[in-house]
Amino acid sequence: MNLPAAFTEACARLHIPLTDHCLHVNVTAQTLTHFHGDTAETFTASTSKHGTGQQMDSFQTPLGLHCVAEKIGAGSPVGTIFKGRKSIGTNGKGNPEARITDRILWLSGLEPAFNEGGTVDSHDRYIYIHGVGDESHLGHPDSQGCIHLSAADLLPLFDAVPESSLVYIFKN
Repeated sequence: MNLPAAFTEACARLHIPLTDHCLHVNVTAQTLTHFHGDTAETFTASTSKHGTGQQMDSFQTPLGLHCVAEKIGAGSPVGTIFKGRKSIGTNGKGNPEARITDRILWLSGLEPAFNEGGTVDSHDRYIYIHGVGDESHLGHPDSQGCIHLSAADLLPLFDAVPESSLVYIFKN
């Protein structure tokens, strides 16, 4: 895998071995890249409209090394709307009120006191990679801290990436 240096340096610093699938979120470029073997596929994403930050209730996208802690929504139809990680309908496609749609990859921080534990815990902050009803804002900061992807990109990514896969969120 030809991962960005910051990704591999974080793994080395934390003594965490690389996983077969690695996701790299570039906040500046508003992209998510899926690395697997010798392949890398980059998707247009959206991170927080409030910038980056670690604190609970900041509505910012947390930086650093994470893993996929839970996968939610397998087999759900495109356009499924989630609230509290439960399906509440299937009319999300194109719906600007549908803030969490299609699938959820729930992240857990792996860096103690930075994105894990206390008031900076990414899992407790409900930081996800997920779909969104109105995909017209992808490529621009638009979330409340999560990473948004189009359904067309999210569904195959969800199927390919196992739980515990590493995710590195970096500002540039």
